[in-house]
Amino acid sequence: MNERRRNAVASLLFWTGRSAGRSAEAVRPPASWRTAWRDLTAAARQTVDDGLVVGTSGNLSVRVGDAILVTPSGVPYDQLRPADLLAVDLRGRRLAGTLKPTSELPLHLAVYRETRARAVVHTHATHATAVSTLVDEVPLIHYMAAAMGGPIRVADYATYGSPELAEAATAALAGRDACLLRNHGTLAHGRDLRQAMDHTAQLEWMCRVWLAAAAIPGREPTLLTRDQLAEVAERLRDYGNPERR
Repeated sequence: MNERRRNAVASLLFWTGRSAGRSAEAVRPPASWRTAWRDLTAAARQTVDDGLVVGTSGNLSVRVGDAILVTPSGVPYDQLRPADLLAVDLRGRRLAGTLKPTSELPLHLAVYRETRARAVVHTHATHATAVSTLVDEVPLIHYMAAAMGGPIRVADYATYGSPELAEAATAALAGRDACLLRNHGTLAHGRDLRQAMDHTAQLEWMCRVWLAAAAIPGREPTLLTRDQLAEVAERLRDYGNPERR
């Protein structure tokens, strides 16, 4: 039985329990959800350890079948337990858990609707947030922008948790795996949680490199051209070992 079929069967069994009148917290979540929640909370704690978020800022989610597992609002990541598993459907309706979802749930759901994302990571990374206040597009300081689809755009500012922010972010993500949110932070998605985390780290690193180079008095950083970036994108098609991803 492939992964998609296993997830579908698990979800059916979960909903069978729900339809019998048992509450979301009373029905044991499928094993695939419990595994995904473990990985999600570990990644959330990593964002703190890596300095990408402060306190309870930032949020993460992962898609398992038609369920979205998402971090809750205002709970320190080091306090999240297996019993705190929180899941919603693609319309934001609660499937499991009792905690309140992140205030950025509309942002996450919009990304899943508009892309093929299987995981979404949003942080308030220092250097990336600083760059979001200076430019409309991250300068092409390094070729790894090609790994995220091309030059990284900066989404227009909108209040956190608002439909306007979700709309601005998905526009900035068109054809990209990451973007900056003006005066706010980073947003990245991927085929899995590891890739979304990697995009987040690469984006923060590129912003840090550009800020460091641009800070040298009397010098201007050399930047790549779009043609040079396109050449890298072509090379990346055969990069790595797909069977080990």
